[in-house]
Amino acid sequence: MSALAVTFVPFEHADFWIGAAVIAGIYGIFTIGLQLNIGFTGILNFGQAGFMAVGAYTMAILVVDHGWSFWAAVPVATLASVLAGLLIGLPSLRLRADYFAIATIAFAEIVRYTAQNANFTQANQGILGFDQSWRNANDWALRQLGHVGLQDQVQLPMLIVVWIAFAALVLAISWLQRTPWGRVLRAIREDEDAARALGKNVFVYKLQSLMIAAALGAVAGYFLALNVTIVYPNEFEPTFTFFGYAILVLGGFASYFGVIAGALLLWTILEGTRLVQLPVSADQVAAIRFMVVGFILVVLMALRPQGLFGKREEMLLRRD
Repeated sequence: MSALAVTFVPFEHADFWIGAAVIAGIYGIFTIGLQLNIGFTGILNFGQAGFMAVGAYTMAILVVDHGWSFWAAVPVATLASVLAGLLIGLPSLRLRADYFAIATIAFAEIVRYTAQNANFTQANQGILGFDQSWRNANDWALRQLGHVGLQDQVQLPMLIVVWIAFAALVLAISWLQRTPWGRVLRAIREDEDAARALGKNVFVYKLQSLMIAAALGAVAGYFLALNVTIVYPNEFEPTFTFFGYAILVLGGFASYFGVIAGALLLWTILEGTRLVQLPVSADQVAAIRFMVVGFILVVLMALRPQGLFGKREEMLLRRD
């Protein structure tokens, strides 16, 4: 075999692709909020990973340090993320779009560095032991799956729950988008001044869009925490948000179905390239995987800038 030969690594079980589909679903839930913000409201939210971290850490702290049940902690942690969206949006949503983007990414980094250094977040050690309720539910689900011979697929219950939640949230937010409230968001995206002239409180609508996105980020954070069984700072790096934008580019702006397709496509590419065994180091393989994704994004932007399921007319955003 030559030095440049490429071989494929087989996978004997479905565990690999189930795990990849779980991550795709989590990123999809995360990206629904970004779609609402940039695709339908026209605000550049680069801090979605920060809202995700607020929700995940609040849930974990309530369960581990204060003895709450997981199911009681989740709605309170979601409210904490919504309040974070409110606190960030109040002073910064009146800024120009690019300044707002900088403010949100700064917020996300403040949250991450706080989690990395604070005692109440266990710093870089992370928080463990918040997932017992899920473990019990997962064991029950595996016993039920045992009736059809699937008891060995330990991540299958997570896959089912994540994708049911993903589909339900897509349907809910799509319905919301078709209401008068959603049509106002479109008007704000297309011409903010015209919407204001019609008597709409543009600032309040933007704030509501950001707060809903924060709640969706928190939901993704819970699933991520349950999937990796730990909450720690490196899970909430800015790259999480940028992967969300890659999903938007692939699937198409202002298309919630595009979020589903983009999430599946991105993680099929990223994880599928693991099947290719190259005669290079692991770091070089990782770099090549992202080069492949970058190349696909560049080609897609050149040939179909609206994405796979987007529409050209939906790409018109307000220019300051």
